[in-house]
Amino acid sequence: LEGEVHAIVGENGAGKSTLIKCITGCIEPTGGEILYDGGTYRSFTPTMAIQRGICAVYQEFNLVPYLSVAENIFLGREKMKNGFLDYEGMHAETSNILSQLGVSTDVRGRIKDLSVAYQQIVEIAKAVSRNVRLLILDEPSAPLTPPEIEAMFRIIRRLKDSGVTILYISHRLEEIFEIADRVTVMRDGEHIATLPVGETDRNRLISLMVGRELANSYPGRASAVGEVVLEARGLTNKNISGVSFHLKKGEILGLGGLVGAGRTETARAIFGADSLESGEVLLRGERVNTRSPVIAIGLGLGLIPEDRKLQGVLLNLSVRENITYAALPQISRAGLVDTKLERHIAEKYIAELRIKTPTGEQLVKNLSGGNQQKVILAKWMATRCDILIFDEPTRGIDVGAKQEIYKLMRDLSEEGVSIIMISSDMPELLGMSDRIVVMNEGRVVGEVMAADATQEMILEMASAKVEEAARC
Repeated sequence: LEGEVHAIVGENGAGKSTLIKCITGCIEPTGGEILYDGGTYRSFTPTMAIQRGICAVYQEFNLVPYLSVAENIFLGREKMKNGFLDYEGMHAETSNILSQLGVSTDVRGRIKDLSVAYQQIVEIAKAVSRNVRLLILDEPSAPLTPPEIEAMFRIIRRLKDSGVTILYISHRLEEIFEIADRVTVMRDGEHIATLPVGETDRNRLISLMVGRELANSYPGRASAVGEVVLEARGLTNKNISGVSFHLKKGEILGLGGLVGAGRTETARAIFGADSLESGEVLLRGERVNTRSPVIAIGLGLGLIPEDRKLQGVLLNLSVRENITYAALPQISRAGLVDTKLERHIAEKYIAELRIKTPTGEQLVKNLSGGNQQKVILAKWMATRCDILIFDEPTRGIDVGAKQEIYKLMRDLSEEGVSIIMISSDMPELLGMSDRIVVMNEGRVVGEVMAADATQEMILEMASAKVEEAARC
């Protein structure tokens, strides 16, 4: 309906992205019709969609980092005056659009200098500049902090009030109840239900999405944690300062904090991806020098990065190759890979982790986000590592896949694997962690047992000034 926020939810692989691409003209439907603005269409081309005011903001932004805000908004349709680029006109119109959205930034500033939140605003402003009537937002909150999400919601409400219709795709169900008017559930490429948000609840949506009831609780611990296996002492580089904490055998240690607190940088330093200026890492009481990921892997460490597509998987290689490439030294003889053993390992973890793929030869880029995450986990399990770092383990993953990832993490911890989990999802942090270390401005500012922690307590430490947080 015109001027409504209509949410679309479903597990990974439910068909949400395909639906978006059909609406925006990236994919030609094999059947059916598109009813839009009083007309009936068999399909759109991208140009037709834009001409009719249909714009999409995807998870991967389509911006040129070294061009200015205004240049990005008018890229490909620059304003001209007397045969020259009309920078003054583009700057003025960009400022006007941003003012309509209730934000301000230097329209001459380069995209690369903006935060992710402001880059997203530029994408929305680009759509507004094209007289958008139907705006599609694909997982818009995934990279944002809670305050940035609230700012985005204010922009959405402004657009809604001006008559813009918004399709809102998100795995964060709590957002649906805050921002949407109606919600459509998809499963296995089919429409399951469309409901007014006020007439449903979270459990009902989850049941419709996965076709079964899911427990709301996180898997609990059945056995006690063991002795200290990893200790960080005073880790310092350009991003972190004096970071110290310990990790016990079989423990899930949560790293809490706001985006930019230094959690990912701490993980990268431990794993050898970033160098240290000072400080030390101890494994089982002995100082080690993890100056490179190769050394860290040899010591039994694994890292599941936040950006799985850029840093976690090789998208153009097969599931089999992705699962085994970190373990190549273990399955090679005289520089030759034991292909029979490689296939056996891949098939073993595809079955154990229930990776949805036709065969081990399927390209990883064709898998859903949840299954890509399982492939990364299988890769580290194949190396038999005993310390695993999960950086935002369920970002962009549907609720069904989240439950599977949680169970896999807890099963690993029960088997004695020690886990460091970085998460910006507060219920996940509280529900999965045994103990939580909170970071702020590149430093550790607090530690609390998860059973004693509250969301308010964590956020207070994470958002206060470092000196104040230390007293929380």
